[in-house]
Amino acid sequence: MMASHSGAAREASESAGNATLERCLSVLRDAKHDSEQFAALLLVTKAVRAGDIDSKTRRRIFDAIGFTFPNRLLVSREPPAGCPEHVYQALGLTLLACFCTDPELAGHSQILNKIPTFNNILASPSDPDNSSRNSMVDDVYQCLGAVMATHRGPKELVSQGTVSALCQAYLNRGYGYDRALELLIGLLATVETHCWQRATPDLMAVLSRLSEEFHQAEDMTKFQLCAVLPHFVSPSVQLTGDQQGSETLCNLYRGLVSILSSKLSQSQRDPALKLAACLAQACDSEWIPRERAGGKFLALLVNLACVEVRLSLEELDPADVDGKQEVVTACYALIELGIVECMREEKPRLSEAQKLQLVRIMEEAFGAVIHYLKQVGEQKLKDPFIFASVRILSAWLAEETSSLKQEVCDLLPFLIHYSKALFQEENKARRLSQHAVQLAGLGSPQGSACPRDALRFLLPGLCHLTAEDRPREILISEGAPELLYQYFLHHWELLASDPHTSALLDSTEISLQTTCGVFLNLVVTAPDLVRQDKCFSSLMEALVKSLPAVLPQRDRLVLAANIATLGLMMARHLVSSPALQGTPPATDFFEASICFLSQAHVARVDPASRGVAMAVSPAYQAAWPDLSELWFLGMQAFASCVPLFPWLPRMVLQSRWLDNLLQLLGQAAPAAVDFELITALQGILLELARASQQCREVIIFQQGRELANLYGMAALEQCLCER
Repeated sequence: MMASHSGAAREASESAGNATLERCLSVLRDAKHDSEQFAALLLVTKAVRAGDIDSKTRRRIFDAIGFTFPNRLLVSREPPAGCPEHVYQALGLTLLACFCTDPELAGHSQILNKIPTFNNILASPSDPDNSSRNSMVDDVYQCLGAVMATHRGPKELVSQGTVSALCQAYLNRGYGYDRALELLIGLLATVETHCWQRATPDLMAVLSRLSEEFHQAEDMTKFQLCAVLPHFVSPSVQLTGDQQGSETLCNLYRGLVSILSSKLSQSQRDPALKLAACLAQACDSEWIPRERAGGKFLALLVNLACVEVRLSLEELDPADVDGKQEVVTACYALIELGIVECMREEKPRLSEAQKLQLVRIMEEAFGAVIHYLKQVGEQKLKDPFIFASVRILSAWLAEETSSLKQEVCDLLPFLIHYSKALFQEENKARRLSQHAVQLAGLGSPQGSACPRDALRFLLPGLCHLTAEDRPREILISEGAPELLYQYFLHHWELLASDPHTSALLDSTEISLQTTCGVFLNLVVTAPDLVRQDKCFSSLMEALVKSLPAVLPQRDRLVLAANIATLGLMMARHLVSSPALQGTPPATDFFEASICFLSQAHVARVDPASRGVAMAVSPAYQAAWPDLSELWFLGMQAFASCVPLFPWLPRMVLQSRWLDNLLQLLGQAAPAAVDFELITALQGILLELARASQQCREVIIFQQGRELANLYGMAALEQCLCER
């Protein structure tokens, strides 16, 4: 009975409230004096603040009031007698906060153009005891939160200065500053780059404050900040190089040392590992001091990450790993940091003993990664965590080739299948995008690299694996050559579509170079495959067309060296290929190859001996460490091509390479020329002399016999002395 009476009383109260609201709305519609409107508004806003109205009623309030009343209230400066100073503004904000609960209204231009007003209220001085102003601040936060939830909202907030206002509200520690931090985190999660572009000093000030609190906290606040700080540690911001950034990193380092050096529960350790991973991705290892303590902490960090990976991927059922993906992905970033530091030779943070220990620990972690990937079903191939697992394993394979050989061989079919599936998926999406753009009459779209390009990360490891018999056999049987050919074509199209240097194209160029490296291994170790597999004939056609286009771009000299050398190495096995039968593209390719090989060295006076030495030409000097091996291999391959293509000697003569080469030998002092270079030059001269009578005569006419004797080119000297 009492419950029944209570329900009846509540219904009666709601009915009375609705009746009062109806009268207020009627007054607002019909009022002729501001005093009448003001009285009605007070009752409406009281109902709004009490939360006694539903969404339908809120919409009716808007239909009755619109934006006109709130706009007038916000600009009114003279409150009624006996009322607080900002009473009109407070009423206007309450109404706007009410309207913003409707997503459609929250994105309305009349709300968006109030953003500067919201910002000013947050940035103005606050009084914790001023309940009227605190209520205004609450309404502002409600409006900003609603705007941020709309499609246009985040960018509008950033462009109109809300990030700076929120930063100031947090730094001033005014009423509701914790909500300012929540909104900042939301904006950084949505439009991080835009936020940092517009408000770097303010965000850095917040990060600096958070890092101080993180370092100094001795209670649960420390662990709570572990979850907040990653939102403010951005790879797009330079945190090293100035005093504020250095102090911030120092505080973060000290705070993490105090956490991870203690005995922790999993719920406490995981956020710390995630924060450390963010720092590793943003600053590599620059946030860790170089002294002994820093090396000890780095080793601890990588060790903890490896243990977490093993516990998660070895002991958990694959279905249970999903709940651990976030922390395991963070551990991957820390393990990658460990790989880099173990390979570092200059100014290392780790001792040799620490490196050896970490390599053993990381090997166990990668055993767990392989174990997990072996169990991955077809339905999980699109899971970002699988991509992260393949990526970190690829980083390991790029550096470590001696461990886990059998396990890696067993996984190779999956890695090729996975890479192929992603590549085909992205290619299909790109073709559909191109088709849509062309239908719209917008012309060809700019190329873009595959967002999930597993092959890009796997390629360095494939360079090592194709040099070994068993892995190479598996890769060939799984169709890796055809996949790599299609991958080469894709990236060449990207490069050719816009040859101007950019971060995207730099990545594309590296992918092309590494792909050439994998093919070079196959050409050297599996020549029969080159002659039999049709993809190599197709690749030859692509190389023939690519080299003349890329060689003139001097900033892409290393790529040109890869293409030229690979093409020349393949040409020895594909003599009968249609692409090499004296066609204009074939002629252009060999002319470009001659240009690349012939321009690498010049005669130069040695300041020390004052004699003339043979030196790397200025155009090749900067890139020589990366292309010297390719140049020597290319010289050897070109020499092998001379007897196979009867028209090559004539091309060499027409290019004047032979004349210039002999003049170079004549100018330089034999003792100042490296033996490896002498061997390479002799190989070219010897094959030209054997294949062409005209070349032989040119060599003899320019003191070829004497030069061969001076440089110790015994085979060339003997050839020239034969009748």
